[in-house]
Amino acid sequence: MKILFAASEAAPFAKTGGLADVAGSLPAALASLGHDVRVVIPRYRKVDSTIFSLKPIATFSVPLGDWQERCDVFQTTKTKNVTNYFIGKDIFFDRPELYGTAKADYPDNAERFIFFSRAVLELCDNLNFEPDIVHCNDWQTGLIPIYLKQFYRKSDVLNHAKIVFTVHNLGYQGLFPREDMRLTGLGWDVFTPSGIEYWGKINFLKAGLVYSDIITTVSRTYSQEIQTPEYGYGLEGVLAKRKNELHGIVNGIDYLEFDPRYDHEIAKTYSASTLTGKYTCKMALQNMVGLPLSDNLLAGMVTRLAEQKGLDIVLDALSQITALDVHVIILGTGDEAYHKLLAKAENDYKNKMRVLLQYNDKIAKSIYAGCDLYLMPSLYEPCGLGQMIALRYGTVPLVRRTGGLVDTVSEYNPKTKIGTGFLFEEYAAPALVSCLQRAVDIYKDRQIWKHLVRNGMKQDFSWARSAQEYVHLYQRALGAQ
Repeated sequence: MKILFAASEAAPFAKTGGLADVAGSLPAALASLGHDVRVVIPRYRKVDSTIFSLKPIATFSVPLGDWQERCDVFQTTKTKNVTNYFIGKDIFFDRPELYGTAKADYPDNAERFIFFSRAVLELCDNLNFEPDIVHCNDWQTGLIPIYLKQFYRKSDVLNHAKIVFTVHNLGYQGLFPREDMRLTGLGWDVFTPSGIEYWGKINFLKAGLVYSDIITTVSRTYSQEIQTPEYGYGLEGVLAKRKNELHGIVNGIDYLEFDPRYDHEIAKTYSASTLTGKYTCKMALQNMVGLPLSDNLLAGMVTRLAEQKGLDIVLDALSQITALDVHVIILGTGDEAYHKLLAKAENDYKNKMRVLLQYNDKIAKSIYAGCDLYLMPSLYEPCGLGQMIALRYGTVPLVRRTGGLVDTVSEYNPKTKIGTGFLFEEYAAPALVSCLQRAVDIYKDRQIWKHLVRNGMKQDFSWARSAQEYVHLYQRALGAQ
């Protein structure tokens, strides 16, 4: 099959979250199965032409409203048998960040991603690339399905293509004023409750849900949750109507990148059979961040600082967490309000907490390798990659029972010695603390704890299985022709 994978970010080129990891790993897994896979993202300022050896390969015009905009396309050297394209338009993408600042989104995000969506399809025409599947991801590519069906069905290269649309996070929908309809080139006949209209606004994500052939989410549980009012963010009715085309596939992680046996970015390599290196990593991490060297349970978070991630209940519980002699390290950036709250918390608990308001891959690896416990008390979590990486590094996940966390972490039973982590139900600080107490109690018996650690390290969340599931869905979409 020929697969065009369209996303707003992809590792290692540009990243703000888990979408980039998926767009950097899933295409490679699909290519390893023998498919022709090509990834297309915007050429942001972060996509340095020297570092990534970009070369210009095409220039063409892209419709935007009732005018045309020039588009420059770049390509880098094929990696892992995947071809990578970059849509260049400096006025839209030559900016410090991908979507906005810590204070607000860029005000022209509608225009930026309308342009990107049309450019993705024009790219196929101009490069004479004939995809069987166009795989779109999140709201930034939500208009591609409707554009394909309205404007490109007579294209020689796109007339048979099918659309798979993956929702990575339903909480981000791409809502814009109705006035931006003039930029889309679409008729007002699609600005309806059954089309792309949502409470008087354009909803890019809804467009992807309505006009795609197959819809996927990034875990099985999340695909069920988003059909309910609690998790549907107003789109549960749309999703319920399309439940026969809605599928959940758990994300994977790249086990070539995340493997403590060969990871030389951590203080000492180790494996499930020889865990002494993990203790070395713990000491090195404490020394790096300036925490007292201690054998107390060390809990870490590598996260986007946003309401979704459960930071409010962590902050509410901090006095009780530290009273349990648990030390905490948090790494991440995000909402300015959480930057301030976490900085204050660090000052209040100087000997038991460190907050690193940055994103740094090397420090993230050190946290995954050096902590005993990995916290993910999320309000909701479509899939989550952190808990899978933590399991790989023998850091036990403590998670809320939601979304992909349910699909990837099982409650540890010290009697049967079955399970990989700790889960709690209610989204509240007392529930988090009660769960943490269970972890602290088990941590006191280091032999049982080592067994739990090894259980996690034996789990397989590589992309191979998930990629096969996507291929099955691609074939299903093509079979519906």
